[in-house]
Amino acid sequence: MIEIIGIFAGGILAGMLGGLLGIGGGIVLMPILRFLVGLSPSFAAGTCIMAVFFTTLGGGYRHWKLGHVDIRPIIPIIIAGVLSTATFSLIFLYFTYKENWLDLGMGLVFSLISIRMIIEGLVYEKKIKEIGGNEIRGSLLQKFAIGGVAGILPGLLGIGTGAILVPAFTFILSAPIKVAMGNSLACFAANAFLSSIFKAYQGFINIKISLPICLGTLIGANMGGIMNKLFPSVVLKLMFGVIFSYVSLKFILLFFGIKI
Repeated sequence: MIEIIGIFAGGILAGMLGGLLGIGGGIVLMPILRFLVGLSPSFAAGTCIMAVFFTTLGGGYRHWKLGHVDIRPIIPIIIAGVLSTATFSLIFLYFTYKENWLDLGMGLVFSLISIRMIIEGLVYEKKIKEIGGNEIRGSLLQKFAIGGVAGILPGLLGIGTGAILVPAFTFILSAPIKVAMGNSLACFAANAFLSSIFKAYQGFINIKISLPICLGTLIGANMGGIMNKLFPSVVLKLMFGVIFSYVSLKFILLFFGIKI
């Protein structure tokens, strides 16, 4: 019972930090599942993507109600993302026999996220808020490319694509930041759902852990969305950029069999 309560609390923390930082809960949830709960890389990926799918549904629905989601322009992104997710979900099965490579992949992703958060905190935060128009632009080729790249992370590593989709919608497709976030969640929901189906069929979802985690992330995401207005995002992004740098190092060293 104590373990379940701890996992539930971890889900709340992951969802809350995701809402505070404007990133996917999976980025916060993965280190919790891997290092605190002690799941293997394969089971951490499967359990994480299932939990994040439910969190994404809640956030996507809120943005849809606010009018930030327009399905028609993002259909090519969804199609390309689903195809990419399916492909890399099959490749994931190969890496379950070489799990240290999954840790290395997570380390590299976390290093990029930490760099992005530090840069946004120091330089681009104001500029990002100023970018945007009234609709999602971009060519069909650009949208297929964005969707294809975005499908890699949920399929292969079991984490979200906000770090890819939100900047892509903002800088490449010239979407306002709230529209970028809303449509990013809509695209990722399809990717996460398909990846969850694959991971469940492949046997890499721990149901005992995923249920309290899912409930916790749903609650935490709403709490984080409210708290986001109370804390300066620049300070938060700088702080967690440094923390995620440490997390990325921890994942990368695991690839070499070193624990810190």
